[in-house]
Amino acid sequence: MNARSNQGTIFLGSGFAAKYRLGGGNFSVPLQWALGLQRLGLDFIWLEHLPASQDPAQDQACIDSFRARLVEHGLGDNYCLLYHNPAGDAHDLADMTAHGLTKPQLEDRLAGPNTLLNLSYSFHPPFLLRFERRLFCDLDPTEISFWMGRVEMGQSFHHEFWSIGLNYNSPDCQLPRNGLDWKTFFPLVDTILNQPAPRPPENLFTTIGQWYWANNIAVDGEFPDLSKKAKFERFLTLPGLVPAATMELAMNLGPGNPERTRLEGYGWRMVEPHDVASSPAVYRDYLRGALAEFTTIKGVDTLWRSGWVSDRAAAFLAMGRPVITEDAAVSRYLPDDSGFLEIDSLEAARAAIERTIRDWPALSRRARATAEECFEGTKTLRRMLGNA
Repeated sequence: MNARSNQGTIFLGSGFAAKYRLGGGNFSVPLQWALGLQRLGLDFIWLEHLPASQDPAQDQACIDSFRARLVEHGLGDNYCLLYHNPAGDAHDLADMTAHGLTKPQLEDRLAGPNTLLNLSYSFHPPFLLRFERRLFCDLDPTEISFWMGRVEMGQSFHHEFWSIGLNYNSPDCQLPRNGLDWKTFFPLVDTILNQPAPRPPENLFTTIGQWYWANNIAVDGEFPDLSKKAKFERFLTLPGLVPAATMELAMNLGPGNPERTRLEGYGWRMVEPHDVASSPAVYRDYLRGALAEFTTIKGVDTLWRSGWVSDRAAAFLAMGRPVITEDAAVSRYLPDDSGFLEIDSLEAARAAIERTIRDWPALSRRARATAEECFEGTKTLRRMLGNA
């Protein structure tokens, strides 16, 4: 455990890493934050909220897996998992069982100076109010901003509000403001863990994600399909246009799913996300094996000009893998020749893939340099924490 700094303990609040055992990419999001805090030499605790399910054995497997992954990354002494049984929207420490740090050790940290980095409103009152300084860290600006105008999403209980919607404060951004003063930040990546790698033997372009999305965001009074399925429609014929490329998708489409059959008919190679991203290490290996990421983004991010960019894209860049994706007003916040290739049509996508194959060494170097300049986690954490 690192020595306590003048600002006391930094708590990294997460509520989505432990409950999804096969989500290596999911776990990797708070992992980048934890590694950044470790590199800064701060006293920090990864505080994970795990709501009880109907299967105690499965819950215990989640607890064991969570600890094993932390140990694997040198974080075995820096966590407290709070198992919430019975689960509920109100979070009271009395209703939770502590794993890692004991409750007395946790109470000791809470009694002194401390800061909570609350990722995606993972911790709620009354427990939330135990923290001295509370930062709301928004990882999904469209959903968060939309629902903050309708229900309590933590807007009443935090001192500062930070969002990865890089374009939040620009005049052309249409994200709901809800009267809050938003500061923006790049998704965090640990550039020591995510090292650049040589060019892979195959010209593989891929991404990982959810093909379907149950939209609960209204746009101009309607609920349009904002899923990957809808956004990939104009790019379906891409594999046939660039025969030198292998176009692959790691989407939640099991055998027999008609969408899987349809995509394979267009030449897309399909793999299971749980096979290629079952752990953080497997996830990193999969990203490293690609030449670049090719993906679309949620429709509302392009419509509302959010400036959203994914943590997955940050990891691709850190590994020296360019990112080909749609424009959500991100490029204005990146250096020139960033390794980020924005597309708005099938022809633009074809050209970007051909350019990546042709100019990969230069694009790879630019991608890595952009990750170091913009996405390096310690830089963002210093900004957020002020005196780190």
